[in-house]
Amino acid sequence: MNVKVTPSPLRGKITAIPSKSDAHRLLICSALADAQTELSLPRTSEDIDATIGCLRSLGAKIERDGEILHITPITNPADSPLLDCAESGSTLRFLLPVAAALCESAGFIGSGRLPERPLGQLIGAMEEHEVTFSQEKLPFATSGKLLSGKYVLPGNISSQYITGLLLALPLLAKDSEISLTTRLESSAYVDITLNSLGCFGVNIERTKNGFFIKGNQRYRSPIRVDVDGDWSNAAFFLCAGAIGGNITLTGLNADSPQGDRRILEFLRKFGADITESKGAIAVKSLRLVGCEIDIAETPDLLPALAVVAAFSEGETRFINASRLRLKESDRLNSTAAMLNALGGNATELPDALIVRGTALAGGAVDSFHDHRTAMAAAIAGTYCKAPVIITDAGAAAKSYPSFYEDFAKLGGKVDVV
Repeated sequence: MNVKVTPSPLRGKITAIPSKSDAHRLLICSALADAQTELSLPRTSEDIDATIGCLRSLGAKIERDGEILHITPITNPADSPLLDCAESGSTLRFLLPVAAALCESAGFIGSGRLPERPLGQLIGAMEEHEVTFSQEKLPFATSGKLLSGKYVLPGNISSQYITGLLLALPLLAKDSEISLTTRLESSAYVDITLNSLGCFGVNIERTKNGFFIKGNQRYRSPIRVDVDGDWSNAAFFLCAGAIGGNITLTGLNADSPQGDRRILEFLRKFGADITESKGAIAVKSLRLVGCEIDIAETPDLLPALAVVAAFSEGETRFINASRLRLKESDRLNSTAAMLNALGGNATELPDALIVRGTALAGGAVDSFHDHRTAMAAAIAGTYCKAPVIITDAGAAAKSYPSFYEDFAKLGGKVDVV
């Protein structure tokens, strides 16, 4: 799907969609629990649907009743299930250890850029604990059940490796340890995992260099649980408010473990006018000035913040950004290409992005089949001087299928072309 965005400031109020990060983890915990769980999940996405499909393949029963998912846990794991992870890195990295803890063998497939995204360190750690792989890249099959023990992994490649092991290791008979050889980046995503595990009665101990996981634990259903509002996707509309609109978001938890709640800190650093009251966050445009932002802990915010930088005075530097090259697209490259195609001035470095504020003219851009690049381009289009054509704009459905609907509710002008 290609769309045309005609310049028109965004104004009004919408409710944040459910957090993809929170939903993945709560779905998996529910499928591993001792009783049925009701999960409040009003809206879903392609990535969440991939996790639901894989959990069904493993033996969970998941049914929707309005805004509620009824999840009957896995009691008899499927024999050699095939797990289709679609394009979801979270689904693959979370369920790879979980499936190996439950099943003697399993198959994994995926699409898009997923087969190219890194898995080597996780595969290596699992191979050291009796799981064999037919090959290192998708599609592949696993054989052998995961064993307890010491898992040594880098902390600066993907926090999703750590989450997958934290979900799986409590199921094993003996105690385990995760030892990190580098500082853990995107640590807030692991905090979300620990929060979800705690909700289901699973205890994890932090150690000096990682985590200690007691074996033979039981996931205990809380019976009913709500998914947090999504700070990562709310960031696009919050950024639109900062650039030139007046937008209010509801449904966001200020105390959420989601690291991307730092979007408010970063927007204030640019100079945005932000008001928080009674569960609502209002962002208005003011004079914006470039700054330096360390993006290591919140890499998903870069595409949206780069658009803010393009409409700010002076230069903005996004540093410690090398892991953005391993996302759905090489996001340093795709974000720079998107801004430059619209008449901006962006320069990618090996581990940084420099954006010089020039305002944006408009034009044609490619989403690079990356949901965050597509949404960032749409937000940019609302404040460009001329319309913006986005190729493969439907990529937004990976995490936010109703993005263009909410965009239009706020006064955005978008047409399929």
